[in-house]
Amino acid sequence: MAEKKRTIKNYVFFSEPDKKKEGFILKDTPEESKIMEDSKLEKNTAVKKRKNDGLLLNKQSDVGNEAKEKKENKGDEDNKENEKGDISKKLSDNLEYIKKIYSVPTNVDIVLREFDIVVKEKVIPAFIVFYDGMTDRKVINDNILQPLMLLSNLDIKSDEKDIATYVRSHILPHNQVKEVKEFRKVIDEVNFGGCGLFIDGMEAAFAADVKGFEHRSVERPNTELVIRGPQEGFTELIRVNTALIRKRMKDEDLIVESVEIGRRSKTPCAVMYVKDIANESLIKEVKRRLKSIKIDYLNDSGELEQLIEDNTIVPVPLITSTERPDRASSALSEGKVVIIVNGSPFALVLPSTFYEQLHSPEDSYIRFPYANVLRIIRLMAMLLSMLLPGLYLAITNFHQEMIPTDLLIAIEAAREKVPFPTIIEILIMEFAFELIREAGIRIPGPIGPTLGIIGALILGQAAVAANIVSPILIIIVAVTGLGSFAIPSFSLSFAFRVTRFMYIFLGAATGFLGIATGIFFQGLWLVSAKSFGVPFMAPFGPTTSGGFIDMITRTPTWMQEKRPDYMNTKDENKQPEISRGWVKEQDKET
Repeated sequence: MAEKKRTIKNYVFFSEPDKKKEGFILKDTPEESKIMEDSKLEKNTAVKKRKNDGLLLNKQSDVGNEAKEKKENKGDEDNKENEKGDISKKLSDNLEYIKKIYSVPTNVDIVLREFDIVVKEKVIPAFIVFYDGMTDRKVINDNILQPLMLLSNLDIKSDEKDIATYVRSHILPHNQVKEVKEFRKVIDEVNFGGCGLFIDGMEAAFAADVKGFEHRSVERPNTELVIRGPQEGFTELIRVNTALIRKRMKDEDLIVESVEIGRRSKTPCAVMYVKDIANESLIKEVKRRLKSIKIDYLNDSGELEQLIEDNTIVPVPLITSTERPDRASSALSEGKVVIIVNGSPFALVLPSTFYEQLHSPEDSYIRFPYANVLRIIRLMAMLLSMLLPGLYLAITNFHQEMIPTDLLIAIEAAREKVPFPTIIEILIMEFAFELIREAGIRIPGPIGPTLGIIGALILGQAAVAANIVSPILIIIVAVTGLGSFAIPSFSLSFAFRVTRFMYIFLGAATGFLGIATGIFFQGLWLVSAKSFGVPFMAPFGPTTSGGFIDMITRTPTWMQEKRPDYMNTKDENKQPEISRGWVKEQDKET
């Protein structure tokens, strides 16, 4: 409670933020920081030279101590490597432990298949464990069980290493097999759709990737539809999603790092970035936040977004979520980081800015005059969806002189039989509109759009006939709803839907003064917000060089030579000054 009071006090009285609570700030590129460090080194050269003469003897003694410590640490590392895991050499002990872990026979979908590996006249017991329904039975039968049971006809010694080497190198043709010495690693592989193979006489086991669970195929995106552009969307499989991005970029510098989140679920996540473009401090900050998360289960990227965003109170999303591989690829080429969560068809793009969330992937695929018209329409739609009901209340209650006389008479005539104040009318219609929208989403299939259209027509007409609301208010609410639908980002449109009610109450209370005050404080809030060290309102708040090329309006593709300046990328140029080589060749010919 004290923290909330302090935050409100800072916003009201414009006090300077506490330096100790300064969040992550995106650092400059290594080249820029190196120049600053060189200038500092030149100034302090004389001082350091004098100090070095006095500390020379101490350094020599420190070198000897460091060598001893390194030697001891190396010995400890060697001992750790030579330490054996918890897998027993007796197959019966391993089988008993696996049955206890997976609650066999209570757990009916776990499969424990015991068999024998026959080598000449020697019989070696073994068993395999996997989940039924999560694995590909054909792969297990053809690439694991059949070779072990029928093709193991070479003579080998009883030594553990010979058994492991022979099985891995000669018997198992499966392409993803690894030898592990800990039960935890085998269990993790089985839980993720793999299988574990235990052989008598080995203090290790084999973990094989044999995933075969049912999944949705690559389809069109549902929430980010475009007319011109790629028609592929992410699925719930992490490897399919990373492959969709690699298929587009084809860059060996594209890095995919694996991170597991969730102490129980161990949800695999992929952190993707282009190593010679993305800022190093941004990559380190992203991985630091991901590795510091301590929860039991992670089910979707929406949960992860709330766990890693800078400020959870800001009404607008600070991270962009997309189900389009082309949009994720474009963000990676600009130096951003993409996080993909297994089981979620939405990838997280960070950092994110306000203006980028107003853009559609289609803007890059159509000619720039058309894209500029669409962006202006989206800006107008944003303002209408957020401010139109509040402005209507402010004008009708406090500023009637702004309305033409004929229109004012028409409004008063339409509201003559309505028994409620204007704010009650708006709240009733807004609630009805949100109710219809939510019901249309939850009702399955083709019934949803039909319910929305019929429900809006019937409710609107009945409300006007019953003198509950005025006809002009139906127009206001309908235009406001259309404005929220025109915003490409669902999360951003939801933020405007929530903010709209704040401006309704401000307009009803004090008119234009309240709305102007709300815009002022909301602007301060958004300007102070950051997304992984990048100001949310960049490149306008604060202003950065070269950031206006593709923000509100869009320039032709051949003029977009630089990446956003606020990203502090390693490589600022994404294309040469003259990218259309045929124009230069044509000028030479003429």
